[in-house]
Amino acid sequence: MSFWIINLSVSLLSFVIAGVSGIFLVPFLHRIKFGQPIKTEDGPQWHAKKQGTPTMGGFMFIISTILTSIAGYWIYRWRGGIDLTDKETMNAFYRMLSCIVFSALFGLIGFIDDYTKVARKNNDGLSPKQKMALQLVFSIGFLYALSKFGDGSTTIDLGFWETPSLGIFYYIIMIPVIIYLTNAVNLTDGVDGLCGSVTYVAMLVFTVSCAILGENELSYFTMALAGGCLGFLLWNLNPAKCFMGDTGSMFLGAAVTGVGLVLHNHLLMLLSSLVYVLEALSVVIQVFYFKYTKRKTGEGKRIFKMTPIHHHFEMSGFSEYKIVITFSLTGIIFGVLGIITLLKF
Repeated sequence: MSFWIINLSVSLLSFVIAGVSGIFLVPFLHRIKFGQPIKTEDGPQWHAKKQGTPTMGGFMFIISTILTSIAGYWIYRWRGGIDLTDKETMNAFYRMLSCIVFSALFGLIGFIDDYTKVARKNNDGLSPKQKMALQLVFSIGFLYALSKFGDGSTTIDLGFWETPSLGIFYYIIMIPVIIYLTNAVNLTDGVDGLCGSVTYVAMLVFTVSCAILGENELSYFTMALAGGCLGFLLWNLNPAKCFMGDTGSMFLGAAVTGVGLVLHNHLLMLLSSLVYVLEALSVVIQVFYFKYTKRKTGEGKRIFKMTPIHHHFEMSGFSEYKIVITFSLTGIIFGVLGIITLLKF
């Protein structure tokens, strides 16, 4: 079987599993009253009507992604006559497996956070310090795994320029990058269908990048997640019947970051993740400007109507569908630019 036939099969199967699992998961979440608490200060007032919508729907694409990416690898191994004695061949598998485990561990953080919110019946889950501590430990573990499974490079690849080897400083830089980007993906999950759609685009971009860079094994993970996101969107597009919760968004954040680091092309990772980066950056800018103007004038001012920036567009009259389409098209444009940086003309 060719690279693309296996990938398309994996993606289709993941789509079906994620979509069908919602038939059972959504009523189950309703039955056990796992509804999303809504804080109106965190979003437009009209989001209050979403109170009680089942959360933790991220399990749809988490389960489908893990099952089908492993299945895709085994089909590839069976049909391709893989040499199991070749160290690089096995390291490529271990890098994919590291991405799966890393994403699942961040999904576990999200699950604990979601469960705590539901149990307390408010929007206060894990404390920021608790989240940060767990993210730090798992990030260090992931970077260590990559260094053991064939990616010992400590350069930062910006496409047009690659830094000299940074040694231990590479990991010191990458840890905050991982934490920033995973939480940026989490912030993007504030409009029905947005995070799933943007991540679907990012995974397609990463799949093409895997083909260019020869990371066949990793591509089964990216296409499995693309299919899973698409299946989840059957339940999450406006009006959402289910939210992914932090369970899903933290899994997606780790997946995006993990794939970018395995491919070891940091410019590609930045461009493919630019929507998430800008979402988090809008929050940073808003908070900084508010505190600055309050200190200078005694009255805090805002640049955006509300952050993350998708709420600014929402407050400006954009429908949730229009926001999803606009942000996804932005992801496609910058993702294509990222792919272009990989091509050697």
